[in-house]
Amino acid sequence: MNIIISALAPVAAVIIYIYIKDKYEKEPLRLLFFSFVLGAVASIIITTIISMVYQTMLPLPDNYNIWQQFIKAFLVVGLTEEFSKYVIVRYFAQPNKAFNEPFDGIVYAVMVSMGFAATENIFYVLEGGYEVALLRAFTAVPAHATFGVLMGYFMGKAKFSRNKAVLNLCGLFLAAIFHGAYDFFLFINFIPGTWTGAVISLAIGLFLSRKVIKKHQTNSRFKL
Repeated sequence: MNIIISALAPVAAVIIYIYIKDKYEKEPLRLLFFSFVLGAVASIIITTIISMVYQTMLPLPDNYNIWQQFIKAFLVVGLTEEFSKYVIVRYFAQPNKAFNEPFDGIVYAVMVSMGFAATENIFYVLEGGYEVALLRAFTAVPAHATFGVLMGYFMGKAKFSRNKAVLNLCGLFLAAIFHGAYDFFLFINFIPGTWTGAVISLAIGLFLSRKVIKKHQTNSRFKL
């Protein structure tokens, strides 16, 4: 039981942080809960199905070279996982009447991302133990949070814009690019020191996430 708690604790911390940052008009807890559950279940199912299609149509050898690792990071993993989250935000959360200001895009995208991260983290931690739980608490979970924030920033803008499709896709592809970059530097760990690229990617994602959170807070229609 403690190992499961260690896997879910950083996820809970991110959720609480984003909930607090939603200063001016809190989202319904029921809708947040279902967003999380869909992220934890539906997005994993979507990712698995798309990954199976990739394995059939775009098989990669056991020993990937750098170019093949690039394809795996950006296309097979990054775009696939972010698309699975995007579908839920786009067709479940965004049409809801409770989604009534741009900041809500960040809230719901992060909730879906944390659902995905929770399921993923449980599998990794059960296999790797407390050391993996500690490592992922400061790497993979915050990374998924930044992907959600960046996607949600644009999806929040999209709902109240005439360029809805363009902005929604901007959110999807920005999240996929950051996700792909983060994974790519980890996948090519056979090259000494490349892990620093993942750290830099995460740091940039965190920096941009703080900026866009503040921007949507400042422009909130509910700010007195």
